[in-house]
Amino acid sequence: MTRWSTNWPAPAKLNLFLHITGRRGDGYHLLQTVFQPLSVGDSLDFLCLDEDAVRLETPLPGVAPEQDLVVRAARRLKAEAGYPGGVAVRVHKRLPLGGGLGGGSSDAATTLVALNHLWGLALSCDRLAALGLELGADVPVFVRGRAAWAEGVGERLEPVSLPEPWFLVIHPGVSISTAALFGDPQLTRNCPPITIPDFISGKGGNVFEPLVRARYPQVARALDWLAQAAGEARLTGTGACVFAALKDQAGAEALLDRLPEGWKGFVARGLNRSPLLDRLAQG
Repeated sequence: MTRWSTNWPAPAKLNLFLHITGRRGDGYHLLQTVFQPLSVGDSLDFLCLDEDAVRLETPLPGVAPEQDLVVRAARRLKAEAGYPGGVAVRVHKRLPLGGGLGGGSSDAATTLVALNHLWGLALSCDRLAALGLELGADVPVFVRGRAAWAEGVGERLEPVSLPEPWFLVIHPGVSISTAALFGDPQLTRNCPPITIPDFISGKGGNVFEPLVRARYPQVARALDWLAQAAGEARLTGTGACVFAALKDQAGAEALLDRLPEGWKGFVARGLNRSPLLDRLAQG
């Protein structure tokens, strides 16, 4: 291939709830959550190379290329398949770092899926998901591209069919360290397990919300503002982004226009099928 293959979606996700039910002997936390892909996210372009190289054309400030999840994903896939060529990658970032939207994990998953196709490797979805798990617990759900109930460390996935509302997502201008929150001694790690019917009936919260409220007053203000304006507000992942489901796109966009100064946000549709799967089908 001598030209760029463009517009490979790397959608955001929301955690519609997030519980921790225990901890493994190796220190990893056991969780329950529901992931829902969004219609908004980053996008990636790929240029296949004859040379044995992985080049990131759009490095993130402060992130060494060898630590970038996109570079790591491409190199891991090359090693797995013994692929002799390489790739140049452009990442068009829209999702904030440390926002709880899974941007880095989604970028890595899109790299695995796109290069598996562009390099003609024909690895199975299961194998790509396993490679993704080596890169991060959230990568497999993006590889599989479906709304999912997740357990274990996030790798045990069961597709679910969810409503597809319009969401207002707010980023209040801070970046949150996931590792720091998981290490907080006040984190609730013994939530009683719930079932999918429990979740559908309205059970489930986010165990990180009290910690994030205490540590990041900007996020607490965003949660309170959105709860008053929309009737509900939830934290996704470990934050910093907060979200609410609205009745329709027009209502979500009207609320977006009212955001306080200094906050950023976007309106997106919740999806059951990732746009990455549609792009893959286009070839």
